[in-house]
Parts: sequence; structure tokens; C-alpha cells
Amino acid sequence: MPTPSTTRANYGDATNMIKQAAGLFAAHMQRNGMMASMTGPMPKGTAGAAATLRKQSTQHMPIVTCQDLSKNEGDEVTFHLLNPMKAKPIMGSAWAEGRGTAMSLSQDKLRVNQARFPVSLGDTMTDIRSPADFRALGRPAAQNLMDRYIDQSMLVHMAGARGFQNNMEWVVPTTADADFASIMVNTVQAPTKNRHFLADATDAVKAFGLASSDVDLGTTDLLTIDTVDAMRSVLDSMPLPPPPIQIPGDPAAEDSPLRLWLMSPTQFDSFAASSTYRTYQANALARAAQAKQHPLFLGPDTALWNGFLIKKMPRPIRFYAGDTMKYCASATTETESNATIATALTSGTYAVDRSIIPGGPALARAMAASTKSGIPFFWSEKELDHGDKVELLIGAIRGCSKVRFAVSTEEGDVITDYGVTVVDTVVKTPGGVL
Repeated sequence: MPTPSTTRANYGDATNMIKQAAGLFAAHMQRNGMMASMTGPMPKGTAGAAATLRKQSTQHMPIVTCQDLSKNEGDEVTFHLLNPMKAKPIMGSAWAEGRGTAMSLSQDKLRVNQARFPVSLGDTMTDIRSPADFRALGRPAAQNLMDRYIDQSMLVHMAGARGFQNNMEWVVPTTADADFASIMVNTVQAPTKNRHFLADATDAVKAFGLASSDVDLGTTDLLTIDTVDAMRSVLDSMPLPPPPIQIPGDPAAEDSPLRLWLMSPTQFDSFAASSTYRTYQANALARAAQAKQHPLFLGPDTALWNGFLIKKMPRPIRFYAGDTMKYCASATTETESNATIATALTSGTYAVDRSIIPGGPALARAMAASTKSGIPFFWSEKELDHGDKVELLIGAIRGCSKVRFAVSTEEGDVITDYGVTVVDTVVKTPGGVL
């Protein structure tokens, strides 16, 4: 039998820690989970020249990733987006030379910071008493924590709120936690006024509004198929609608554009109660067959209806009776105000969940290189207390934030979450499940 020294690297071995970091980073980037599937590929050749100045993924998917490996922890990463263009054609023999419509890039900076998860592997007596190899178990456990943190932080930034559900699945704490701001790295921004909507039992959907100081939602304002149909009309009639997504490999992306709609599990189940839900599932599978089986089209909790690819998100952005919801009262400033979830929505019976419609792009994600590994992930193993105790650590240097512009209109500059719209709805919580 080989000795332990020939089957595994020693604790603290520098070469092994770089290999571990590279393997974990590759596994993270190659996942087929929902959040990972919302990032487009890095451009190749000149085809993606407009989308990349620094290893930046394409703008046609909700998450734009800028992998700037020249930066170090605690720094800022710059990303660039091509601004929307408005022009009219020059007709006939009218002079065209010198009248070209100028292209412009919007530039923004994201702060990145290191996030670390230390995991205790126990001590000498742990190894003696336990049948498990804690060192072998430590790597997947640490990666799970980091993957959940990254996915959840992106979800919270897109939603513009953390919500108040706080079960074991959440790695990102609620805003009541003293470390919330540092954990999120960049400020979580409430939805802009022109991107914030509510379900409505009478009109299917309405702009965000108040009833006195409460969010204008009652027990009958649930998410239904009518809500979906109404949002299609709302988005089609907006002055500057969030762009549809273009899923790689989908030949119908141009002629039959799609919008992605992420619903909480309870919202999705409400939508799926429709008698024609099976048809919506079949629609998604049919589109998947044409789009090289892209993971966004797959899974039992996926539907396609009226131009929306509807997915169940892993966990809800949820508010309970008496909780505070931040919103923007003005279209021309980023000033946030507070509203309250009505006490009539009794906790244990009702809640308010936020659904998200992310276009391309909705979120900018930045990754920077660690000085320890040369890539965004890093890894460490260390013996403590004279070799009696062992601890490992996984770390990443990254940050994310919504894509937001001041859009010039005839009424002035309108602050706009460029690629993301949210729809808040009431949900029933049967059995008192929170």
C-alpha cells in the first residue's frame, strides 16, 4: 500500500495549493447551474471586439464577466458597454460622408475584494474517532460555500434587495448583519423607478406604488399567467426596454428573441398551476433541441411562454409583513425611500416575493487575480497547534453590481437599471413555511 506521502501533497505545499485553486476555479466556471448559465462566452477573434477591452464576456446574456487578471485584491476593475445608438437613415443622394453616428462606450468601475471561507478539518482525535477523511471532504464543502456565496451575491444585486428569508441555504446574511455591506462588496441598489412593477389582481400588473406607506399589494395580487402576458405588453411598449437575451447556439435568437424571467419557487408553482403548463414545458424543450441543449432551456422547472423563458430560481427574495422594502420614488435620482409590507399579509400565510427579468446585460461581474495563485481563486491548507489541528481555506477575489445608466430622454436623464426589471407579487405560504 502506498504511503500517505506518495498519495497526497503535504499541508502547505505551494505547488499543490496553486493546483487546488486552479481546479476549483475551473469547476466553478464550468458549472451548468442557473446563475452560471446566465453568463455568455468570452468573445473570440474580432467578432467580440465591441464587447471586450479586457477579457470581457459578450453583452447578450444577463451577466457580463470582466476577468481582469492584472488586478489585485481590494482594487477596482473597469468594464465597458456599448451604448444604445439612435440614428435615422440618409436617403437618396443626400450627403452621407462625415455624418456618421458616433459610437460610445459607457465605462464603470466595480470594486473587487477577497472573500474567504476557512473550514476546520478537526484535530488528531477527530481523525481517530471518525471514519471519514475530513481532508477529502473539506474541498467539496469549501467549494460549495464559495459557489453559494458567489451565486447568491449576484442574485441579490440583480434583485436590488436581499429579502428576509434566512434559512440554512443562505450564505449571504440579511441587511441586519453588520457585515452585509462588506460581504456584498458593492452597494446593493434598489430597482430604478422605470424597472419596478407589482402584480395586480385587477390589471395583472402595475407600476410600483404605495397604499399609504405600505407597498400596494394585497392577498389577491398573485403571479398568474395574466401577469406574464401583461409584462410582455409593458416591456414591448417601454421607451428603452431591457434588451432580450441571446443564448449561445440558439438559431432563433434574432428572429424570436427571448426574455428570461426568474421566479421564486412559490411564484413558479403559482404560474405552473395553469392548466396549459405542460405546453409551456414542451415549448422550452423544443427550443432547447434547436439551441444545442443550452442548460437555461433544460430542467423540470423551466417553461417558455409568450417570449419569456421562465425559470425557478434556487431561493426567494422574500419580504414578510412589517418588513421594509426600498424603492426609488423619482426617475431622475438614485435616492431610495422605504415602504412597508402591509401587516394584512400575515406572516405564515402570505409573503411578498420578488421575481427578476434579467436582460442582456443586467449585471457586471469582475474577477481579479490573487497574488497567491495568479487566478481569481486561491487555496490554503495549514496545520495549527503544533500539528494537532488542521484548517483549509478557499478564497476568491471578485465583485459584482447592476448595470445602470442615466438614459437621456426629452424629460431629462432617467436613471435606469439597463438590463433588469423586477416584479413583486404576493405568495401564499401554506403550512406556515417561511
